[in-house]
Amino acid sequence: MNPQDLRVILATDCGSTTTKAILIEKLGDGYRQTYRGEAPTTVEAPFEDVTRGVLNAIQEIEELSGRHILDGERIITPANGTTGVDIYISTSSAGGGLQIMVAGVVKSMSAESAQRCALGAGAIVMDTLAANDGRPSYEKIERIRQLRPDMLLLAGGTDGGTVSHVVEIAEYIAAADPRPRLGIGYQLPVIFAGNKEARSQVQHLLGDTTALSIAENIRPVLERENLMPARHRIHDLFLEHVMAQAPGYKKLISWTGAPIIPTPAAVGLIIETVARREGLNVVGVDIGGATTDVFSVFHEIFNRTVSANLGMSYSIANVVAEAGLDNIRRWLPFAFDEQTLRNQIKNKMIRPTTIPQTVTDLQVEQAIAREALRLALDQHKELAVGLKGVQQERSVSDAFTQGASGESLIDMRTLDLIIGSGGILSHAPRRVQSMLMMMDAYAPLGITQLAVDSIFMMPHLGVLSTVHEQAATEVFVKDCLVPLGTCVAPIGTGKIGEPCFSYRLLFPDERVIADTLGYGEIRLLPLPSGQEASIELAPAKGFDFGVGKGKKLVGKVKGGVVGIVLDARGRPITIANEEDMRVQQLQAWAAAVGLYPSEELKIKN
Repeated sequence: MNPQDLRVILATDCGSTTTKAILIEKLGDGYRQTYRGEAPTTVEAPFEDVTRGVLNAIQEIEELSGRHILDGERIITPANGTTGVDIYISTSSAGGGLQIMVAGVVKSMSAESAQRCALGAGAIVMDTLAANDGRPSYEKIERIRQLRPDMLLLAGGTDGGTVSHVVEIAEYIAAADPRPRLGIGYQLPVIFAGNKEARSQVQHLLGDTTALSIAENIRPVLERENLMPARHRIHDLFLEHVMAQAPGYKKLISWTGAPIIPTPAAVGLIIETVARREGLNVVGVDIGGATTDVFSVFHEIFNRTVSANLGMSYSIANVVAEAGLDNIRRWLPFAFDEQTLRNQIKNKMIRPTTIPQTVTDLQVEQAIAREALRLALDQHKELAVGLKGVQQERSVSDAFTQGASGESLIDMRTLDLIIGSGGILSHAPRRVQSMLMMMDAYAPLGITQLAVDSIFMMPHLGVLSTVHEQAATEVFVKDCLVPLGTCVAPIGTGKIGEPCFSYRLLFPDERVIADTLGYGEIRLLPLPSGQEASIELAPAKGFDFGVGKGKKLVGKVKGGVVGIVLDARGRPITIANEEDMRVQQLQAWAAAVGLYPSEELKIKN
């Protein structure tokens, strides 16, 4: 079907708990998201049929829109007036999403490339095996046997190089005789994306006992990664094997006009599409109840990581354990004894799906969210690196002994846009709370735009981008993204109160605001969405806006529902250690941007 013929588009995202449906229509010259419905996901007992939840969500759209979409259990296509839709598309993370185990020869090279490949395909990586990971053979075999992944990705060796090490990993897999997570009567899908010289031996070892699939080498030479062929193979096998085993998915697949994509992969697709079309460096985060996904595109290189132990409900205890109580307390704008804080967090652990009932509850959760976001980005930086081993390893034997480390691709100085998603960010009572949570967690440098996903429609738009990129990007900009505004912050530290930088802001109505900000201050200047202002920045000696210490910067800042936040709190952000000073500091910052109701900023006893 010609993309230009698509005027009415129906998309669903089958999540682990909720199935969300949206209707996208061509109105005039552009595409807009018009109606939305949702229903509980029905992949588990007692229904065990994912299509029941899909039909329920679509029925809600029918009721709201007045459009007749369903004929019994059939989606009417193509659209004719107020009847039917032109295409139905879907994403899915129901049943735990796509779970993959990856294996490679060298942990810091082929195994890490395989990990990046699987994560970029929308998978949760259950474990990473490598010939040099320090585990004895029996432990590796036992681990493969125990995990029961949806599929296994095996990489290793440059094309034409040694084959013995990758064949050794294949022997471990053969000895483990692994069983898949879903479906008793079918073989585990295994993708071999390593040295092409080893294909015949891997075929001999695994061809009869697994559903072996061959893809191009993900690391054909040390200097280059080739991830897309293996990623496409993962998506194909996700449909052919994993989705085919899940209750009701065969029926769902028969309804769709494009392949079903794992939800995280679809989110990555829309972020990658927008970054490419706009020429931006982007970091996106989806913070959920159990996991936090981080996506980045820097200089057209896409990366995704999953922090499977960092979340705001089921994994909240892991965030506290990893961050430490002191790091959480530092974000609370009031005195709070340790035991009371622990009790509040334990209550959340016992009842993970509860939402904050008081402003104090909200402040505690948002403090924890800052640390979850920070930790997830730290983990992302560790994997989003330039190729390791390039011009360092001369042979595979050298690679086993050398700990090569690539340089992280995440450079906050060149970051243009941060996109936040997930309940704690998308549904914060005040948009400025979302903006400050991301600013505090990520400490952006220079001039950086911030936005949130309004109703979590990025998965729907990601799968839409595969059939109609223009429609997906139009809806993403107009209806999905809520522009919060722009953060302006220099690198450097100083003494509280001393001049940090001066600014001159020229608004579209030719109004001018010029002033100096002292170190430790934060200031909010309203600038509505859709407007752009010119800014001249003159940092004090020792401070840098990304062009050199003390050097002036002239640029543009874009408005949003919050506005322009001038941040002179230092990088890293300086927070006082002494409690009374810390409380005063945080309350002053909160008051400066209207973070919470003013009466809640008094010190609590």
